[in-house]
Amino acid sequence: MTATLARPPFDPELEAPLQEIRGQMPLELTLDMIPALRANFITDQEALEARLTALGLSRRDVTVPGYRGDDIVLTVIARNDRAGSGPGIYHTHGGGMMLGDRLGGVEVFFGAIERHDAVLVSVDYRLAPEFPDPYPVEDCFAGLLWMAEHAEELGIDGSRILIGGGSAGGGLAAGTALLARDRGGPSLLGQVLMCPMIDDRDATVSTRQIDGVGLWDREANIAGWTALLGDRRGTPDVSIYAAPARATDLSNLPSTYIDCGSAEVFRDEDVAYATRLWEAGVQAELHVWAGGFHGFEIVPHATVSRAAAAAREQWLDRILVLTSSRSG
Repeated sequence: MTATLARPPFDPELEAPLQEIRGQMPLELTLDMIPALRANFITDQEALEARLTALGLSRRDVTVPGYRGDDIVLTVIARNDRAGSGPGIYHTHGGGMMLGDRLGGVEVFFGAIERHDAVLVSVDYRLAPEFPDPYPVEDCFAGLLWMAEHAEELGIDGSRILIGGGSAGGGLAAGTALLARDRGGPSLLGQVLMCPMIDDRDATVSTRQIDGVGLWDREANIAGWTALLGDRRGTPDVSIYAAPARATDLSNLPSTYIDCGSAEVFRDEDVAYATRLWEAGVQAELHVWAGGFHGFEIVPHATVSRAAAAAREQWLDRILVLTSSRSG
């Protein structure tokens, strides 16, 4: 194995909370730990419902056909007082392709729901390793297709649909956007890729720097990709929809927002993806937050976390206000 490299330091406001969080986690992630980890990775629905109520939002679940026609569940979140049609946000949750549920991370988009009367749809795609590639990304695409086909009844302007997610959800959002492009729709207004997991090849500098540190390190990343791809991980037999960093043509993709931390395993693959989007003539905005570990916004009071959240909100405001004026 190649030696671990020196890494950029963690932000001082993040380092102590990171050590506390790390102390509650296994030192090494292996596939046999997945059942126990899933039990601790379930969204607190009571707390979420309280937050929704306080913000004047409500949610409902709907069962739709997923990959191969099997049932999957979508959650729809919107303002209680909404009227007419507004933008749609399609959310793909994180969890290393192995963990999590459709309610995890939806709070990131609550501001856009409030300010722009958006409707959020979040997908409960099936998880690896029980459902390996292509189940997760195909479930995500099936949910997006349902959302677009039912836009009118959902109160969504079908010309103003964004897709977004964090970590594995960011990778699935990118893969779903590629599928939508290559299958002739649904048309997407933008994609929000938060520290996306997009490259299975374990070949960047940042993957060697973040080995045994942070919340999601090299070994955890290898475990996640192995769960999704099995023996195909790192070989030529991996599709661009499973690992979007492998795509050679990034043209005709929607306006893209990408962020990550300077001290996380995904840094280099995310920076490279943004660069290649620019090369393909796609509008993209990239933020690499100094001292950020993977998922550093879990420490919301830190200055860098507040700056990252504000930058993402500003991007969402710009794209949604601009398209609102055009559609009006």
